[in-house]
Amino acid sequence: MTITDVAREARVSVASVSRVVNGHANVLPETRQRIAEVIARLRYVPHTAARSLITRRTQVIGVLLPDLYGGFFSELIRGIDAAARDHQLHLLLSSSHGDASEMAAAIRAMHGRVEGLLVLAPQLDAAGLGGLDAGVPTVFMNSRVAASAGSSLAIDSYGGARQMVRHLVARGHRTIAHVTGPIDNFDSHERERGYRDELAASLHRARPQVVRGDFTETSGYAAGRALGVATPRPAAVFAANDVMAIGCLAAFDALGLAVPRDIAVAGFDDIPLAAFVRPALTTMRVPIVELGRAAVTRLAAAFAHPEACTVTTTLATELVIRESSGAASTAAPPFPRPPPRDGDPHDQQPQRTQHRGERRPAVPATPRAPPTPSRPARRRT
Repeated sequence: MTITDVAREARVSVASVSRVVNGHANVLPETRQRIAEVIARLRYVPHTAARSLITRRTQVIGVLLPDLYGGFFSELIRGIDAAARDHQLHLLLSSSHGDASEMAAAIRAMHGRVEGLLVLAPQLDAAGLGGLDAGVPTVFMNSRVAASAGSSLAIDSYGGARQMVRHLVARGHRTIAHVTGPIDNFDSHERERGYRDELAASLHRARPQVVRGDFTETSGYAAGRALGVATPRPAAVFAANDVMAIGCLAAFDALGLAVPRDIAVAGFDDIPLAAFVRPALTTMRVPIVELGRAAVTRLAAAFAHPEACTVTTTLATELVIRESSGAASTAAPPFPRPPPRDGDPHDQQPQRTQHRGERRPAVPATPRAPPTPSRPARRRT
């Protein structure tokens, strides 16, 4: 079915059908109605490629990410998708697996198919991306790029890391280890820099203790095993993301160490799972969904006003104190409250922690009825 068939059935010109399809106002109401009825009856769908040649709009944006696995990326994509729907845009998604050549190949494959790009490339600078078309609006997320390369949105990883170290110091921890991400990752670099700077500022005699990870549970578990048997063992571990912090929790549990009594743990990101592990994880909340939403909104603004100047925006983080860092409070419920039916777990208020020495929050015992005289209680085997 073609636009010519629609025009013939509606007894109008192809130009009239085109104007209706593209939302132009210069068509008589009765003619518009007749064309719309024919389109519905024939189930005509405009050819996207041909339409884009005329309108110069594909309504498609490319999203280039280093990975698609894990809580951070699922939340980021959720924010991108929600904003794209608001702006009537479609997504073309690709993962580079952290490889520069794959990222460049994905950019080349999207050339001519998308009218804008969202790029998260923490391992690469603008030169390393390669193949970027200056005529295609681009918004970078958490990437090591110059302002002239395009608009950018970034998380305040450096400031967040400093705040986390201050929190651990305030809880009485004097030896704090750090599990980093990949050595060439922008977020990892900024969080390690913040850890080192705040450690020097808050604990003048403390020596940095850094264990290299790669943002995966497996590397967090390996780091936790190494730190758990170290002599002397650090009082606290600050992991550069929640996934590695959860790996540390598993390693300490396997070693028989109680968190936070024997060793405290903190992470970064506040992925949804962080509130539901035991003990619940103290972390720096990153507005992950908002990062995705804001990036799409910024790109849509660039479509409407291509002459606008590039803008760099830094999103603040928020300290979320839970049980794993050892902060004392008796007001917190033993388990996270369930989120509202139509809400986001990130909309909940941070939960405070139980007593410092507890490994996990106590669960109130259910009162048992006394045994009846005719049937004495049996000993469990």
